[in-house]
Amino acid sequence: MPTLTTCLWFDDAALDAAEFYVALFPNSAVTNVFRTADGAVLTVNWTLDGAPFMAINGGPRFPHTEAYSVFLGCDDQAEADHYWEALLADGGEPSQCGWLRDRFGVSWQVVPAGLHELLGDPEPARAAAAHDAMMQMSRLDLSAMRAAADAASAG
Repeated sequence: MPTLTTCLWFDDAALDAAEFYVALFPNSAVTNVFRTADGAVLTVNWTLDGAPFMAINGGPRFPHTEAYSVFLGCDDQAEADHYWEALLADGGEPSQCGWLRDRFGVSWQVVPAGLHELLGDPEPARAAAAHDAMMQMSRLDLSAMRAAADAASAG
């Protein structure tokens, strides 16, 4: 069976990014740093809670875009809030609907458990109200989305 590894291209921050990510997520570690003959970091391998990642310092030719993101499914709102704040620290930028860009330019979707069930509510008015509420949010707030859904079904 082949091995699938997500590879990220950085200008020159591959090791800094990997060290940041492994410090943030439990059961994570930098597993290999390959350096050129002059000692510069070329590639870094790491795991995030068992998922393999690789980064290359390839220069500025291919900057990160939102066309690629890391989906971070969280157990609950508190966990989502924790990772949201940590990934925004030191220069990250919030976006819309649970998306953010960390200080290294990598896009993340930070999603608390229950989002898909709420957006897929069998009552169309509830699902639409939850969706409309989400579209106004940066950080996802499931309780506010539930309140909007409840208001739609009550009225």
